[in-house]
Amino acid sequence: MDPDFPLLSVFLYMLWFFAFVLWIWLLVAVITDVFRSHDMSGWAKAGWTAAIIILPWVGVLAYLIVRGGSMHERNRAAAERNEQAWRSYLREAAGTSRADELGKLAHLHDQGVISDGEYERGKTKILT
Repeated sequence: MDPDFPLLSVFLYMLWFFAFVLWIWLLVAVITDVFRSHDMSGWAKAGWTAAIIILPWVGVLAYLIVRGGSMHERNRAAAERNEQAWRSYLREAAGTSRADELGKLAHLHDQGVISDGEYERGKTKILT
């Protein structure tokens, strides 16, 4: 790098730094996905991990090409599990159970505040 352009040098160093951070993030995401995957055997997980450690660029790119589509599904499923756990925790912390919520819903239905369709949708939402 030419010392006549210190701002350009700083920019290039920052660019390389952010590329390195992005690479580390991608590496961690792929290794996490390898171990999160339930449809692979232990040998397959060991193979992918060895490929990623021994040949990082080739291993990560091969993993993204071969299993990249299912990575999204596993991330989505994990997010849904986390959301359900969070909702369960909030219900427990608030002191309301599903039975309480169903009771309130039935009371609103009996008073005619909500229709039969709204009652069924609410009941389905509470029970799932």
